[in-house]
Amino acid sequence: MFELLLLRHGEAKDEPAVPDIERPLKGKGKRGAQRLGVWMHEHSVGPEVVIASPAERARTTAEKCIKAMGRSAENIRIDSRLYGADAKTLLDIAIENTSYTNRLMLVGHNPALARLIELLLPYSAIPNRAPLLPAGTLVRIGLPENRAMPLRGQGKLLSWTEPGSLPKLFPFRADGALEQRKRPAYYYSQSAVIPYRFIDGEVQMLLITSSSGRWWGVPKGIVEPGLSEQDSAAKEAMEEAGVLGDVHPTRMGHYLHEKWGATCDVSVYAMRVDSILPGSEWDEDHRIRRWTTPDQSIDSIKSTGLKTIVQELPAFLKQEGLWQD
Repeated sequence: MFELLLLRHGEAKDEPAVPDIERPLKGKGKRGAQRLGVWMHEHSVGPEVVIASPAERARTTAEKCIKAMGRSAENIRIDSRLYGADAKTLLDIAIENTSYTNRLMLVGHNPALARLIELLLPYSAIPNRAPLLPAGTLVRIGLPENRAMPLRGQGKLLSWTEPGSLPKLFPFRADGALEQRKRPAYYYSQSAVIPYRFIDGEVQMLLITSSSGRWWGVPKGIVEPGLSEQDSAAKEAMEEAGVLGDVHPTRMGHYLHEKWGATCDVSVYAMRVDSILPGSEWDEDHRIRRWTTPDQSIDSIKSTGLKTIVQELPAFLKQEGLWQD
């Protein structure tokens, strides 16, 4: 059986000054997409191929959903035809991909998704007979193995899942016990880098302000599914601090950080800075950058655990053969 998964983007913000294609998801829409991802993972019905509309709200829905399954979002394909499509266009895209996969997910918009569901399913099988598909809803349709399309009413409804019907909390396994947390499990594994350089035989490290600007720290973020801790940390360094360089493979240490109602475990790596991006190429240039010595940085850093690791930077660089006189 060929499975066609149709996912409407999550609830988006209504911002008149923003072009429709750039409208972002609300927090509610992000959480709904993540709940669907967890649900698909738990029921072993995750898609093999994901194609999304280029609209911001559709792309983010696809990414949040796939990452919550513990998979990389790098393989999501963007097809401009999905934005402003009609049901026939969606069907054409599905037909094009039947040779490559047994389970395809399209992430798009009304009214095309609703019309395609009406085309493929018998009327009596549609549980929600409203003219449009509710935001964030996932519909799984089974089609004959011969992939004979188009079909009129010959598909089988496998599931109809709305995010509001799913648990609000996310499962997390800790020490063999199952907990319920506010965010998907992968959020609680994080990595950070201490960007460093040598000036006249002295090591300097780069501090950045937090997103709120209230305290100083180093680039840090969630370990993205499909990326190593080091690669995730390098990505955060580029986005948050606007610096590029070489992340040393050996972990300096780790510390615990309270967020989202639980404890995140943050692995810390040293990164030699090779280049600094200008503000025009720096994603988060609202932050402030400041070079300082490890000793001088201690009073500025908020996290006690990070302070301890920062103090060990000179010794770590010497131990790993990275010190430059």
